[in-house]
Amino acid sequence: MNSNYDKFPSVQVKGHSTACWEGWHAIVQQIAAAIKTKPNARIVVETYPGVRDVEIRTAIQEGFQTSAFFVAEHAYLTENQLDALTFPDVTDDRIFGYMTRLRMEQYFDREKMQAMQDLIQQTQGIVVVYGTGAALLAPNPDLLIYADMARWEIQLRMRRNEVGNLGANNHPLEFSRKYKRAYFVDWRVADRLKRQLMAHWDYVLDTNIADQPKMATGVAVRDGMQQAAQQPFRVVPLFDPGPWGGQWMKEVCDLDRSAVNYAWCFDCVPEENSLLLDFGPIRMEIPSINVVFYQPIALLGENVYARFGAEFPIRFDFLDTMDGGNLSLQVHPLTEYIREHFGMFYTQDESYYMLDTKEDACVYLGLKTDTNPADLIADLEEAQTGGATFDAEKHVEKWPVKKHDHILIPAGTIHCSGKNSMVLEISATPYIFTFKLWDWGRLGLDGLPRPINIGHGKENIVWNRTTDWVAKNLVNQVEKIAEGDGWEEERTGLHATEFIETRRFWFSKTTRHDTQGNLHVLNLVEGRTVVVESPNDAFSPFHVHYAETFIVPASIGAYTIRPIGESVGQTCAVLKAFVRS
Repeated sequence: MNSNYDKFPSVQVKGHSTACWEGWHAIVQQIAAAIKTKPNARIVVETYPGVRDVEIRTAIQEGFQTSAFFVAEHAYLTENQLDALTFPDVTDDRIFGYMTRLRMEQYFDREKMQAMQDLIQQTQGIVVVYGTGAALLAPNPDLLIYADMARWEIQLRMRRNEVGNLGANNHPLEFSRKYKRAYFVDWRVADRLKRQLMAHWDYVLDTNIADQPKMATGVAVRDGMQQAAQQPFRVVPLFDPGPWGGQWMKEVCDLDRSAVNYAWCFDCVPEENSLLLDFGPIRMEIPSINVVFYQPIALLGENVYARFGAEFPIRFDFLDTMDGGNLSLQVHPLTEYIREHFGMFYTQDESYYMLDTKEDACVYLGLKTDTNPADLIADLEEAQTGGATFDAEKHVEKWPVKKHDHILIPAGTIHCSGKNSMVLEISATPYIFTFKLWDWGRLGLDGLPRPINIGHGKENIVWNRTTDWVAKNLVNQVEKIAEGDGWEEERTGLHATEFIETRRFWFSKTTRHDTQGNLHVLNLVEGRTVVVESPNDAFSPFHVHYAETFIVPASIGAYTIRPIGESVGQTCAVLKAFVRS
C-alpha cells in the first residue's frame, strides 16, 4: 500500500493571506515601505545563531542606502574571553555540559557596547543594527526584524562546517563539540532574548532555504502560533541515518530509497522541529518551540506549565532497526544525578512502543538475576579498552517483543532495542543525556567510535532491576480502563516513577477524548487514516495518517477521533501520552 505519511504538515493561518513576502526583492521593498516616512529609521535585525548571515547582510546592504550598518558581534567580548565565560557550562567533557544561566548581555564588552550604542544614536539617516544581541544595542528601534532558525537546520549546517558557535570562529571544529556548546549555552542564551522580544517583532524572517527567504509580519506569525495552540497540529518530522539504522521508514514514510538507512525520526521534538505556517500561497518555516514560548498555557495547560515552565516535556520519536542493528546498550541518569551534574530538573524516563517487529525482534532490558555489578563494569571497561567483546546476554536480560508491545524504561534501567524492530519512543524531553555503555564494537557514520560513558553510567544503573522485577513492572503492563460501543481504552504505562501516562485506544467507531486542561500527544499506531474533530466546531477537521504523531493542545478540551476512508470498518488505535497530575 502506498505511503500516506505527510512529511510536510502545516498550519493554515487565517486572516493573513497577504502578510507574507517571498524573495529578497519583495522583502526589501516591504521593509522600505515600512520606514518610508522615517528618514532616521533605526532597523534592528536580531538573529538566531546559525542564520545565513552573509545572505541576509548582503540583501539588506544592497537593498538600502544606509548611513551605517552595525554588527553586534563587533561589540562582543573577545573569543578567548567568551571561551572562558562559557567554559564552566561547556566543560571539557566530549558530550555533556551544564545548562547555562548566562544571558546575552554578558556576551558584550561594556566599553565596546557603550561606544556602539553612542554611534547608533548619533548617526543620521537609516541605520541597521544586525546580529545576535542587536536588540540590546538599539532597544527601541523603529523596526524590529527577527531572523529565526530551527535547531535541526543549525545542526545540519554545523555538520557541513558552515556555522560555528555564538561569538566563536570555530566552524571547522568537530560537530559534537559545536553541538554541545550550542545545546548547553548558545540556544539557551538566544532563547532568553527571543522570549523577551517576541511580542515586539515587526517582522519575522525565514532563511532556512538558501536564497529562498520569506518574511511575514510579527502580527501574522503571532496569530499563527496562537491558532496552532487552539487546534490539533503536527510539527515537521526530521529523519536521520545512524550506524544501526533500518529500512522500515523508507517505505512507510516515503523516504529516499537510495539512502543507506534511516535510524531516527524526530516526529515530535519541538526543541528540534520546525512548524510550517501557510500565509495564503506562501509557506513559512519557524521553530516549533516558538509556540511553546509564546502560548505556553494554551498549549501545555496551567498545571504542566506550572511544573515545567515554557518547555515541552513529552518527546515522540522513531527508532528504526528493521534490517539494521542493535541500539547502543545504555542507561539514563536518575533525577538527582541529572540535577546535580547537568542542571536539569527532570530526566529522560522513556518507553518503547513497538510499531512493528520481525519474528526475531527483542529488547535488552534490566539485569539478569545473578548479575554481579563489579563483573558487569569490569567486562564493559575491558571491552572498551580493546579487550574481549562485551557479552551483553551474560549480564542483561533479553526479551522477545512483538507488534504493539509496550516496554517501560524508567531512568536507571539498562536497556536497548535489538535489531528488526520499529520503535515509537515515548519519553521525557532531555534527550541528550544518554550514557552509552556498549556500542557493539562498531563505528559511527563518521568512521569514529561513538562516545561511551561507563563512568556516568555505572553511577546510575539501578542494580535491583533484575529479571523478575522487570517482568512484573516494565513489560506489557497493560490494563483495561474502559470500553464502549466500538472502542476500548487501556493504560499501557509508564512506570509509577515516570511522570508520563500513556493510554491506548482501540476503536472502529468514534471515540471521545478531553484534554481536561492537559497537553495530549498522540500517534496513530494502527489504521490508515482517522479524523480528529471538535464537537462544537472549535477547529477544522484534522486528518491523521498511520504513524503520524500529532499534538492536541490543552486549550482544546473535548475532541473526537474516528476512522475515515479505507479505515472505516477497521479497528484503529492511537497511543496517547500526557503528564500525570
